[in-house]
Amino acid sequence: MNSVQNVAIGNQVLNRTEILVSTLVNRQQDNYSVFSFSVQGLEVQVFAVGLNASLNNTPQLSINNAQMNIDLIQISVNSNGSAAVAFMSYTNLSSVLKPSLFSTTNNAAKTMMSTVISATLPRTTNQQLDTPVNFTLKHIAEIDPSGRLHCVYWDNTQWTVDGCDLLQTNSSHSVCSCVHLSTFALIMQTNAPSDDKSDPVVEHIIMVAVAVGLVFLSLALLTFAVYRQNLRVTNTAQINLCISLLLAHLLFLLTQKFIHYIRPQQLLCAVLAGVLHFLFLSAFVWMFIEAVLLFISVKNLTTIRSKVKESLQGKWVVVIGYAVPLAVVFMSAGLAPNGYGSEK
Repeated sequence: MNSVQNVAIGNQVLNRTEILVSTLVNRQQDNYSVFSFSVQGLEVQVFAVGLNASLNNTPQLSINNAQMNIDLIQISVNSNGSAAVAFMSYTNLSSVLKPSLFSTTNNAAKTMMSTVISATLPRTTNQQLDTPVNFTLKHIAEIDPSGRLHCVYWDNTQWTVDGCDLLQTNSSHSVCSCVHLSTFALIMQTNAPSDDKSDPVVEHIIMVAVAVGLVFLSLALLTFAVYRQNLRVTNTAQINLCISLLLAHLLFLLTQKFIHYIRPQQLLCAVLAGVLHFLFLSAFVWMFIEAVLLFISVKNLTTIRSKVKESLQGKWVVVIGYAVPLAVVFMSAGLAPNGYGSEK
């Protein structure tokens, strides 16, 4: 059954229940009366005030896992001396009017924290509320310390918070205040569970592999330093390639080691992500330069092409190797400022 069908069934149940309760209210009574009844999945309590009722305060209405405080005396004054309020609790309606129908700006998990309740003023001419109505709702699920509670009401197609506020809460109950009567519930919003569950074994393998890579990159740099005095060997591209990879892997290893300290610092996280992007791009550019140099070396070059080779060994090749990736990182940061430093 899809959500559209669930909404239609939920609205039908609410409308028919309100019509049934309205027929049970005696508007012509002189004093006041309180009666309750329950059927499977539904509990109802009705409080009616007649023309000659002498009450200073309306008693608290109490049904399954919920209580309501309403100023029915003032409502009866506004309605020529008579008024009635019906308080209803639907045990199983949350399976139809699901918490997922609560629309939020972010993709969060939603949990129904109370039974679905309704409050109406049947056979009451003036249904304007001079003071908000307070509901005390018992929690039917355990509260997540990182979750956020919302007092919501049903607006024909979805749960919404307009006109309802959470006054106070504890481990077992929450108090909601609403400026109108409708169908209400308590919904908890928590962060959606992450889809990418890390495997500790894979993480250890990655760390060991990166550490081994650092050792061999260091040995490669040592080798290039020894043979740097041989003028017949050109190793500028290889040295800078190893430096870029060495720094990138070292930074990656350190960030993964101290990720719990880095993640809360949004700016630091963004800067480290940008530096990693620059170092890996630089490694890619130096590999491309090395490929060009190898291509020139293996060809039967003319004197003009050998000059081109000599020009690639100078300062310009260093500028190309680091300026191009730096320009790409600056362009990426300018076009998508939030692209660096995500939660991942």
